[in-house]
Amino acid sequence: MPGLLIIAHAPLASALKLAAQHCFPDVGGQLQALDVPANLPRDELEAQARQMLGALVEADPRGEALVLADVFGATPCNIVQRLADGVQVKVVTGVNVPMLWRALNYAGEPLDQLILRAVAGGTQGVMQVASSRPQNQAIHPTHDQDHRHHQQ
Repeated sequence: MPGLLIIAHAPLASALKLAAQHCFPDVGGQLQALDVPANLPRDELEAQARQMLGALVEADPRGEALVLADVFGATPCNIVQRLADGVQVKVVTGVNVPMLWRALNYAGEPLDQLILRAVAGGTQGVMQVASSRPQNQAIHPTHDQDHRHHQQ
C-alpha cells in the first residue's frame, strides 16, 4: 500500500485520519495526518511534511506515497506540491471522507489507479440529498410567529 498523507488546515487532517481509522482500524503507520495551523512558518511546515513523506515512502515496498490535500492553491497544497515528484509521490486535492475511504479500500492497486479510484470516490460522494419527512411522522403545528411548521 502506498503511504497516505493527509495535509489540511487544522484540525481537518487529524479529523479525517480519525474517520479513516473508524472503518480501517489496521491502517497503522501507512496513514499520516498533518494539520496546518494558521501561525506555523512555511519552512517548519515543509520540514514536517518532508519528514512524514520520507517515512511513508521508505515504508512502502514500491517507494510510493499519495498526498491528499484539502484545497488547491492553499498553503497545505502548495507545500506538498514542492515535495511531490509526480512519479513516486503524487498529490490530489479536495480530500473528503469518501475519497479517503476509497483510497484505503483500494490501497493495494498501483498509484495511478489508486488516484483514479480516490478521485471517483470523492466526487461520487458529493451529492444533493432529497429531503423528505419520514412517512410515519405527522406534522405537528407550532405556535411560530410566521405560522410555519417545523419538524422536531
